[in-house]
Amino acid sequence: MWDFDTGLSLAALRRTMPFILLRMAVYFGITVAYVAATGLGAGIGWTFGVFGSDDFQATTTFWGGAFGIGGVSLALYWLREYILYMVKAAHIAVLVGVLDGTEPPAGRGQLEHGAAIVKDRFAEANVLFVLDRAIKAVVRMVSGLIGFVSDFLPIPGIQALARFADAVLRVAVTYVDEIILAYNIRVRSDNPWDTSKDALILYAQNSGLILKNAVWLAVFMYLAAFIIFLVMIAPAAALLYVLPGDWSSFGFVLALVFAWSLKQAILEPFAITCLMQVYFKAIEGQQPDPVWDERLSAASGRFREMKERAIDWARGRSSAYSLSRNNS
Repeated sequence: MWDFDTGLSLAALRRTMPFILLRMAVYFGITVAYVAATGLGAGIGWTFGVFGSDDFQATTTFWGGAFGIGGVSLALYWLREYILYMVKAAHIAVLVGVLDGTEPPAGRGQLEHGAAIVKDRFAEANVLFVLDRAIKAVVRMVSGLIGFVSDFLPIPGIQALARFADAVLRVAVTYVDEIILAYNIRVRSDNPWDTSKDALILYAQNSGLILKNAVWLAVFMYLAAFIIFLVMIAPAAALLYVLPGDWSSFGFVLALVFAWSLKQAILEPFAITCLMQVYFKAIEGQQPDPVWDERLSAASGRFREMKERAIDWARGRSSAYSLSRNNS
């Protein structure tokens, strides 16, 4: 069935509890921000609407809440680099050490330890963010190679099944980019572009095994998130009941946000830890296959860009090293 040890992953999460608590604070903070912005926007819209008819007031209340949600979403868009750098990548850095048998620091020291590792490997948040975007693009391309089934089997039922399989694969590879970042940290890379290139080739060489486990994890994740959503419907509806106007339709949206928060805070690091187990075990003793290097280079402009950036990074580090020696 699957090739990861759920008990080992849960134990790793327990040992990185400071990061779990940080993730819960961040993502539940986001949920609170959505609730507050929705309520504030709705209140402003309702107040403005008192000068018109009941229908006008209902409309202004609705759009006030909608603008509140949109404002928080825009703020999250600008904070995405920080969350990736200080929360996700730093947690991955500590999890890699735990899986390799290293005892992480306790308390806040663990957060600082993870952040220091990420800074050492990727220098700045924007470097990690651009690298992560490139990795995601190549991962999607690799998994997309499996989507050829519907092109060669023009049978309606088979095509529908193939499209469904493609959709499942797209969900399943959501966390593969984090596994590539974990590989960088594990091998103590001093050139994240070059190391990520090699990690992607190793992923392509073992994509069947990794995707099989990723599909299982996707099923677990979204089943658990759906159960959380059902549990959260009632409190979300009760919370919106106290807001002015008709907000019943937003109970569904708010329950989704609650479920998303728990998914990001707890379920996501669990899935990443499970997939790290599979990936590290699969590539043990392997070297990047030059044939796959050529295939990815021919199929993906992003992969070729990563190779160019790896050369530029090496030149930059060499120049900085030469400069430091001349100044000493």
